[in-house]
Amino acid sequence: MEPIQAAQALDFSLVALFARASLTVKIVMILLIVASFWSWAIIIQKFLAFAASRREAARFDRAFWSGEPLDDLYDRLGERPKGASERIFAAGMTEWRRSHRDDGALIPGGVQRIDRAMNVSIQREESRLFRGLSFLATVGSTAPFIGLFGTVWGIKTAFEGIAMSQNTSLAVVAPGIAEALLATALGLLAAIPAVIFYNKLSGDAERVVGNWEAFADEFSTLLSRQLDGEA
Repeated sequence: MEPIQAAQALDFSLVALFARASLTVKIVMILLIVASFWSWAIIIQKFLAFAASRREAARFDRAFWSGEPLDDLYDRLGERPKGASERIFAAGMTEWRRSHRDDGALIPGGVQRIDRAMNVSIQREESRLFRGLSFLATVGSTAPFIGLFGTVWGIKTAFEGIAMSQNTSLAVVAPGIAEALLATALGLLAAIPAVIFYNKLSGDAERVVGNWEAFADEFSTLLSRQLDGEA
């Protein structure tokens, strides 16, 4: 009964387990905690950014399909459009105006240049949209192994303590094993949300990019119709 009573007398709170852990395990724990907080910061920021992007796209779609002349819409947006959809539209309209000669005729290859300008703008917005998601993927794939390393190191330290004390009682074994397992728990705590939200946010980002590409195709079709009408 004495070993059990001694083990019960120990403090097994998270703070106490961290305080008793070896320096290596503490570094692992701190690294995992920082990675978890950073992951959640990215997740929250991306949810806010995607919500703002959807609102901006809906607002621009209403303006684009309102029947307002495209030149007037472009002039109203100004030189520094705010949203991603507006910037893609502005890239196409800027190249559209540059591709006309003084007599109003379109320079040969102008349609292809307009498409390329919008594609470059889409790629730029896509890069901005996916920024930070690679960190979630990295945390999701590496955090369990980092935690496992902390666990292995903690168990090694615990067995070293057992060998030095020549005592295998529960009071000696339990604290070291508990500290070691805490590293694995922190690794899973960081990895699981990172994997879940990486998949969720990646899917949302791909849908947003798909909407931009669909808009660029529709816009290019409108310009082609206008050219056919002028011809």
